Order: sequence, then C-alpha cells, then structure tokens
Amino acid sequence: MVEYCGKTFRCPMELAVHLISGKWKAVILWNLSEGALRFTALNRCFPGVSEKVLTAQLRSLEKDGMIKRTIYPEVPLRVEYELSVLGKSLIPILQEINTWGAGFQEINNVPSSEKGEI
Repeated sequence: MVEYCGKTFRCPMELAVHLISGKWKAVILWNLSEGALRFTALNRCFPGVSEKVLTAQLRSLEKDGMIKRTIYPEVPLRVEYELSVLGKSLIPILQEINTWGAGFQEINNVPSSEKGEI
C-alpha cells in the first residue's frame, strides 16, 4: 500500500497512473519537454480545452512536483511553466508511450489529424 495526499494506492503503478492521469496531463508534460511555455502558449496547444480545465491540470501537476510555475512581476503579469527534475524524468517514458501510440495507430489504420504530433 502507498499513501499519498490522503489517498491510498495498492501499488506504485497505481500511484504513478494517478499522477499522470487526466486527459491533458501527459500531453502538457510532453509539450513542456521542449522548454518553458507561458499559459497562453500552452492554451494554444490544446484548442477546445477550457482555460479552467487547463488551469486545474497545471495546478495538479505543480502540486505533485512535476512542473514549476514562475511568476514574473511585470505588467502585464507573465507566468511560465516548465518541467521540474521529476517531470523531466518522465520524458523517456512519455516518448515510449508516444512510440507505442504511433505503432497502434499504424497497425489499426487510425488516421492522423492534420496537425500531426502534439
């Protein structure tokens, strides 16, 4: 059993899946693998996702130590998000998931969107 933030998980795998679950968490991390991004840039990466949902996912990732949020005291206020050391450690795993997804897509003849990779 694993305890984290008042929740009990049966094993480390269940905890890990919980930490990156959510429709957007993994792809947020994937987009941040190239470097820090401002909220508006992240928001453009996910058309159709409300700012409220994106904010909630970012807060959760920050709370769990996957990303760092930096506020610059400028006018207008500038906020950037970047991977933490812990978040960076997930990138090889996310690369493998992306490779697996591409293979699944090819085997099952799943068409690509016009935008291509996230």
